[in-house]
Amino acid sequence: MAHPRTPEHRLDDLEIKASFTDDLLDQLNLTIYRQQQQIDSLSQQLIQLRRQMPEAGSGGPRDPGDELPPHY
Repeated sequence: MAHPRTPEHRLDDLEIKASFTDDLLDQLNLTIYRQQQQIDSLSQQLIQLRRQMPEAGSGGPRDPGDELPPHY
């Protein structure tokens, strides 16, 4: 027969759970921070790529279907 858990044991269990929860929260916050840095970096790269693109209607065909190889 299992012995009933004492308040001390229950308190220990809650402290352990709280500690693990704190660690998990720290890991999740770090993950979110890193993801935001990556999103910011990708946004800047997208802006730079858009600046490098020629304006629509100039510089040749934009539709890959219009770019047929020379042997056609």
